Amino acid sequence: MLKSLMKITDKICNTLGHLSSVLFLLLLANVVYDVVMRYVFNDVSIAMQELEWHLFAAVFLFGVPFAVKTHGHVRVDIFYERFSPKVQSIIDILGVLFWLMPFSLLVAWYGIDFAYQAYDIGETSGDPGGLPYRWIIKATIPVSFLFIAISGIGLILHSLERLTREGVR
Repeated sequence: MLKSLMKITDKICNTLGHLSSVLFLLLLANVVYDVVMRYVFNDVSIAMQELEWHLFAAVFLFGVPFAVKTHGHVRVDIFYERFSPKVQSIIDILGVLFWLMPFSLLVAWYGIDFAYQAYDIGETSGDPGGLPYRWIIKATIPVSFLFIAISGIGLILHSLERLTREGVR
C-alpha cells in the first residue's frame, strides 16, 4: 500500500512538473509576443501583460510540488548533506509535519474563500482592457497548495521507505 501511495503522489507531482513546463513555454511565447507588439508595432495590450503575471504565478505555484518531490526546494544544504540518510529522512518528515503541511493547508483553506469572493463579486481587472474572471488565477492558490500538501505526503512516504530499508544509518 505504501508503494501504491508513493506512485500516486509521484504521478501527481510529475504531472504538475510537466504542466509547469508547458505553462512556462506559454509564458515565454506571451512575453515574446508582448515585446514584439510593443516595440515593433507600438501596440500595448494590458490583457497580455496581465496574462504574463497570471502564467508566472501558475508556473511557480504548480512547479513547487515537483520541486518538493525532486528535492529542488530551498534547504540549507551545507548542513543537510553532511547528515546521514537516516537523519535526512527524519528532518524531511519533521519539516513536512511541522512546517510544510500546516502552512500548505492553512493557505489552501483561506485561499478557497479568497477565490470564491472573487468569483462571487465577478472580480475583473481594474485596468481597462485587462483580463476578466480574476477568480481563475486566485483559484490556483488553494489548488496548488493542496498539491503541495500532497507532495509533502509523498516526501514523508519516501522518507519512511528510506528509514525502513536495511542498512540505513
